Amino acid sequence: MIIGHERLTALVTRMIQGAGSDQAEAEAVANNLVEANLMGHDSHGVGLAPRYMKHARAGTMNLGVKPTVVSDNGVYLLLDGNMGYGQTICREATEMAIARAKEKGAAIVGLRRTHHMGRIGAWGEMCARAGLISIHYVNTTGHRPYVAPWGGFESRYSTNPYCTAIPATDKTPMIVLDMATSRVAQGKVRVAYYAGKKTPADALIGPDGVPTDDPKVIFEEPYGAMLSFGQHKGYGLAMICEILAAGITGGGTAREELMDQDTICNNMLMIVIDPAGFGAEIPFRDEIDQLVEHVSSSKTAVGFDKIRFPGDPEREAMADRKANGIWIDDNTWGEMRRAGLEVGLTEADFTG
Repeated sequence: MIIGHERLTALVTRMIQGAGSDQAEAEAVANNLVEANLMGHDSHGVGLAPRYMKHARAGTMNLGVKPTVVSDNGVYLLLDGNMGYGQTICREATEMAIARAKEKGAAIVGLRRTHHMGRIGAWGEMCARAGLISIHYVNTTGHRPYVAPWGGFESRYSTNPYCTAIPATDKTPMIVLDMATSRVAQGKVRVAYYAGKKTPADALIGPDGVPTDDPKVIFEEPYGAMLSFGQHKGYGLAMICEILAAGITGGGTAREELMDQDTICNNMLMIVIDPAGFGAEIPFRDEIDQLVEHVSSSKTAVGFDKIRFPGDPEREAMADRKANGIWIDDNTWGEMRRAGLEVGLTEADFTG
C-alpha cells in the first residue's frame, strides 16, 4: 500500500480518537507517527497505532493526562508522565526543558513513567530548533525484553535509544544522532517480519545461541533475542541508558517484575545545553561548518555517492516520501485495518 502522508495522518487521527483520545491528542500522536514514516523510520511509524490503541482500550496507558512535577531544584527537574501518550507528554516536557535551559543555561530533566515516546529524535529536534544542544538517554519496560547482553543469548532489556541533537548553522542543517543501542530497532525487525524479509546477519541470535537473520525468533516461540550494535560497545551504552534514564529518575530499570504489564513504559534523562553558556567567545557554529566541510572532502567508498551526516538520511527520505507517498506492507496495513474497524472506521477508509 502506498499512501500520501496527509491522508495517512487523517486516518490515524481517527483511529486514535476511536480508542478514546480527544482530537488534539489524537492529532499529536498521528503527526508524530506519520513524521517517523516520512523520515524513513517505519519502525516508529503508523504500524504502532494498533498497539497504542490496544493499550488505550485496555487501560494500560492513560488518556488526556499531563506530566506532573516530582521535584524542582535549579537546573534539575523531575517529571512523571503518568503513563500518558509519549507524543504529548514528551512535547510538554521538552518545552519545559527548553524554557529552563534558556533561563539557567542548562536543564537536566528526568521524565519517568511515560507511554511510548516515539522517535526520540523528534524531541532532540525541538531543542535544536530552539538553538540548544540536547542529549537523551531512554530505557523501556512494560513488555517482554528483546535484547541480549554482550556474551549472552537470553533477552534482558530493550533497545534503549540514545540521541544527541545539535542546532543548525547558516550553512549546516541540524545534526541529529538518534539510534537504538541494539543493532537494529525492534520496530525494524517487526517490519522485516511482516514483509517476509531477513534482518542483517549480526542483528539477532536464535534460542539455541546461534546467530540468525530470521526475524521470527523475536515474534514466535521459542524466542531468540536481538543483539547490540558494536558488540560490547552498544551493550555498554545500553546499560548506561538503563542507569541514567531509569535508575536516576526512579522510573524503574529492566527488572523482571516490570517487564510483563502489556504496555510500553519509557523513562528518559534529557540534558539540554545552551551553547552560549560558557560565556566566552567560542566560534561554535564556525567549528561545525569547518568540521562538516573537512569531513565531506573525503573520497567516497565503493557503493556510496557522498558523505552523509546524522540527520541527512531522514531529510532525504522526507523529500522522497512527501513527493511519492509512504509504502506500508500488507501485514501492517491489515493490522491497522482491523484496529480501525474495531473502533468504528469502515472498509472504505482502508481502500485505495
